[in-house]
Amino acid sequence: MVSFTAKSNKINSLASRCLVVGVHAGKKVKLSASAQLLDNASKKGISAIIRKGDMSGEPGSTLMLYDLQGVRAERVMLVGLGAEGKVNAGDLRKAALAAAQLANKSKVRTLDISLFDRNHGRMDMATMARQVVESIAHGLYAYDETKSGRKKPAALKSVSLLVDRSALAQAKKGVSRGAAIGEGMNLARELGNLPGNICTPSYLARQAKNMQKELPIKTKVLSEADMRKLKMGSLLSVSRGSREPAKLIIMEYKGGKKGDAPVVLVGKGLTFDAGGISIKPAGGMDEMKFDMCGGASVFGAMHAIATMGLPLNVVGVVPSSENLPDGAANKPGDIVTSMAGKTIEILNTDAEGRLILCDALTYVERYKPAAVVDIATLTGACVVALGNHATGLFSNSEKLAKELLSAGETAGDRAWQLPVWDDYTKQLKSNFADLANIGGRNAGAVTAACFLKEFTQAYDWAHLDIAGTAWHSGGNKGSTGRPVPLLVEFLLNRAA
Repeated sequence: MVSFTAKSNKINSLASRCLVVGVHAGKKVKLSASAQLLDNASKKGISAIIRKGDMSGEPGSTLMLYDLQGVRAERVMLVGLGAEGKVNAGDLRKAALAAAQLANKSKVRTLDISLFDRNHGRMDMATMARQVVESIAHGLYAYDETKSGRKKPAALKSVSLLVDRSALAQAKKGVSRGAAIGEGMNLARELGNLPGNICTPSYLARQAKNMQKELPIKTKVLSEADMRKLKMGSLLSVSRGSREPAKLIIMEYKGGKKGDAPVVLVGKGLTFDAGGISIKPAGGMDEMKFDMCGGASVFGAMHAIATMGLPLNVVGVVPSSENLPDGAANKPGDIVTSMAGKTIEILNTDAEGRLILCDALTYVERYKPAAVVDIATLTGACVVALGNHATGLFSNSEKLAKELLSAGETAGDRAWQLPVWDDYTKQLKSNFADLANIGGRNAGAVTAACFLKEFTQAYDWAHLDIAGTAWHSGGNKGSTGRPVPLLVEFLLNRAA
């Protein structure tokens, strides 16, 4: 694991193993203020190299220099930041990630980064430091849990952010937050990447129990017997086709004032989704181990805020099950009764996420929450609508929706709002029950959200459909850790 710190040093006299400074793109590549200091110390040595044309200054471009005359650093790494005065959070993240990856590849153990000459894109120092640290922590993650042979930890062990003394306190604040968020994201990624035969509902429950041993989080796990007493017929109907028992995992963090209403995060924890009787096509079905990434993001966000000691009360709830075909599994046409007492006609057993979420959303009413946000890899329709760039956002509260949209922009983990109008809810009409669990082919992501909305009348609620953003497919297959940054930024703002 990489450690992070912020410090104030004169870079032109710093004996560094590897010192990173920025370069700006343009018709003529321009040195940042930090790079200019080193250029002066090296009697224009950096300028001479730049003139050779090997460095573009585009975000994430790199050039490693060795034994630069007049500079004490063993290596000086030039990193592209993009156009001067237009550097945004994304550019800064690309630069930091590229620097860390090149340093790690070069077997550098300690890295000093000076990329904070000015408030890029009007970001304050705490935000810039957080973006850099979060990006590096995320970028150096590597999955190896189920690979044979000796694990290969990252060569890079420590990263120092070099800042002006006047900005040191803000930088340390950003480093602390960035490290916590990066660790939370990587926890979510690890849980998502584990195969379904390891990461079962019971496994998730054990991880939640373990988390309370190291962090101020109180965990309890409801068994199927507990859920039957609560009349969670919708959730339990999904697990009937599996030999793995369902679990309802509850993690409570009490960092705020006693009696303050908590924010509740509810994450879909389908540890494997074959579609049940409405079985999915074989191609790509292995990726359905990622159907618990909503639940994993709740784990990651809870870990991050507890590590930070955020002054806010937060409850994380993860309904967890498998969805498999079996003689006892749900059948199309079956009718189940939810905890709220509403009956549901199951027209498609592959629309199971909403069946486990609706009972969890009813359960959390007991907390009298300030707000509830559910996170789920809910619909392929959301991927069709928004692709892999933005998370789908739905809400019964415009104020809450704006909070989440703003948090996503700040965190670089964006969402886009879609409607939950009553016009769409009408598509869920059933001749035999209060609701059908699907609303037809049109507006599938919207009707799924409208289904959940029917169980959230008692509080302000938002739904994040992360089906397009929770994992990558293809050669870069793996969990992304989203939307942990969005969730944590939202909670940070609430705490403030």
